[in-house]
Amino acid sequence: MNNRPDPDKILKQVQTEESPRGKLKIFFGATAGVGKTYTMLEEARRRKKDGVDVLIGVVETHKRSETEALLEGLEVIPLKTTLYKNIEIKEFDLEAALKIHPALILVDELAHTNAPGSRHAKRWQDVDELLEAGIDVYTTLNVQHCESMNDVVAQITRILVRETVPDAFLEKADEMELVDIPPEELLKRLKEGKVYLGEQAELASQNFFRLGNLIALRQLALKYTTRSVDTKLREYKDTHTISTVWKVGERFLVCITPNPRATKIIRAAKQIAADLGAQWTVAYVEASSTIENVASKERVNEMLRFAEKMGAQTATLTGDDIAETIIAYARSKNISKIVMGKPGRPRLRELFYGSLIDRLARKCGEIDLYLISGEVEEELPRMQYIPMEKFSWKGIFWAFIIVAICTAINKILFSYLALANLIMVYLLGITWLAFCYGRRTAIAGTLFSVAFFDFFFVPPFYTFAMMDPGHYVTFGVMLIVSFIIGSLTGRLRRQTAAMRRREERTQVLYALSRDLAKSSRPEELFQILLAHIQDFFKYPAVIFAENVDKKLDILTAVLNGRELADREKETANWTYQHRQAAGKSTDTLSGSQGFYMPLIGAQEVVGTLGIYPGDNQDFLSPENYHILEIFVKQTASAVEGAVLAAANIKAEAELETTRLRNMILDTSAYDFKKSLVTISRCASDLSNPEISANVEKKNNLIKEIQTETKQLNDLIDELPKIIDELKG
Repeated sequence: MNNRPDPDKILKQVQTEESPRGKLKIFFGATAGVGKTYTMLEEARRRKKDGVDVLIGVVETHKRSETEALLEGLEVIPLKTTLYKNIEIKEFDLEAALKIHPALILVDELAHTNAPGSRHAKRWQDVDELLEAGIDVYTTLNVQHCESMNDVVAQITRILVRETVPDAFLEKADEMELVDIPPEELLKRLKEGKVYLGEQAELASQNFFRLGNLIALRQLALKYTTRSVDTKLREYKDTHTISTVWKVGERFLVCITPNPRATKIIRAAKQIAADLGAQWTVAYVEASSTIENVASKERVNEMLRFAEKMGAQTATLTGDDIAETIIAYARSKNISKIVMGKPGRPRLRELFYGSLIDRLARKCGEIDLYLISGEVEEELPRMQYIPMEKFSWKGIFWAFIIVAICTAINKILFSYLALANLIMVYLLGITWLAFCYGRRTAIAGTLFSVAFFDFFFVPPFYTFAMMDPGHYVTFGVMLIVSFIIGSLTGRLRRQTAAMRRREERTQVLYALSRDLAKSSRPEELFQILLAHIQDFFKYPAVIFAENVDKKLDILTAVLNGRELADREKETANWTYQHRQAAGKSTDTLSGSQGFYMPLIGAQEVVGTLGIYPGDNQDFLSPENYHILEIFVKQTASAVEGAVLAAANIKAEAELETTRLRNMILDTSAYDFKKSLVTISRCASDLSNPEISANVEKKNNLIKEIQTETKQLNDLIDELPKIIDELKG
């Protein structure tokens, strides 16, 4: 058995330990009043005593005297006042905390929602920015505010908590400390006014603070904390190869529909993923045999974005057979489990349309299939029937015209062909209608065809009466065949349109890669990105990059007359510094005009992309978002590669210059030495009386000295010029 540690995991652990990101500790409890804030302040005072720079960002004491006493001696940041609808709201001052930059800051109530106009919509996002700045954070959280526990808590307490924190963020916590007291003691504290005061305490005891609720919430808190600790333990064992019990790489697939209960299925799947320590994917299948309305598409996009916030990967699949599409995707991704909600269709409808669960069970083979509860929450509206296709008078008009043309052709052929052959002409027209205008128009064409055929070609002519009962069978078969042809042709039309869309996306990505390969200058690469964004998304866009002063500024833009507010640059700068998307349709600086995404290469951030979609709500659908991500990643990699290539060329040129300079200096030094040796020898010979008495030899030595001296002088004059040329 190989017990060697995984080098990649060791490297990841080292990078995490060396990361400048601050440490997050969550004081976790079942509900309010268990002592989370009190315990957090006690721990902060101990750290302060040890010499740590501790700062109070925001602490909610709820006027509890024993809690307020712990604030003495600790520095507190004044709360920032925000005016909203003529009401002053006091909030945590994130900017002041970042400016002071303490070693440790206390930020109470992690799930709190900030006042409108704040930098972030949620307090947990403020905490995330503090951590990114390298500041350690202590915070508090109740179990009902965990996103994956939201439905379970609502079922227990009959109260739906609106303020939640994504589990993907909670999983980044370095430590989670459970603060717990028995439910009976908590109820005693409530009666003594140590949890809430006055009428609020009485109201809480009658609703939320019931003994059964507290016991259940306590169990949930213990379970969630145990799961967090177990995750840390598995990571430690995996890094140090202590045990192989945990199956690395286990994955499961969650299939959703536009039904609102998919939210509950996603939350339940998150708990399963956390319990198993498995990766999970949420997938939605667009059946080419159906047409979805805008509301359904928006609901699916919202579900997929919600799943991504919960830490899942998402995928939108396209296929005619939903069951076959799901199984094929699961096998291609080596997924061993498929999770679905219990069927909500009426039994009678399943008899006509079939059961997806049954088809999956027959086809899944070695893949396990799980069904989980997915009842619709009471506050959500029931799904209403929505037509598959929009009614079109234009289609009805063309159906009438085409059937009339077919009738005219059959009038000409009536004397030469049997009635069965005339029906083929009508079927040809119905096929054309289905392919051009869809199934509804084909059905209308079918009804027109039967009426025209009966009126003009079935005795007695020019009436709708029929003498031969066999014609009823003919009309019935004609209707059935026409419906089948219309449905199949309409499906083919939709499949063709879907393939065309996929082909267009593939061509767009290929064209971007091809154009990026043609240039090696960052400015041109950014312009290529903007050009392709204009072609695909049709929205104004701008690229922000560092200027010569190392400040973020507009490098290139296609704004189509739009003017950017000063706040837009601040949002772009925040995105650049924190490497996170921000702006419109996000929870960070959502009041901005545009959506901003960092251009992140393999190592560095090379700029920020801003897109201004106006009022289009479908802009950030998962499909469009992923395409935009590919655009950004390809461009950022190309820009980073161009910068590195330019730096490499410059370094090679400098190296070559240095080599030539050294070679010239070595050659010059040799020439200097040779001339000096010659001059020294000639001077030594001139000092010899025998040679100095010989006029000829004396003149030759003097001439040789003069020649060498002239060479030295010329070399001294040329050397600076050569060095200057090498530097240039």
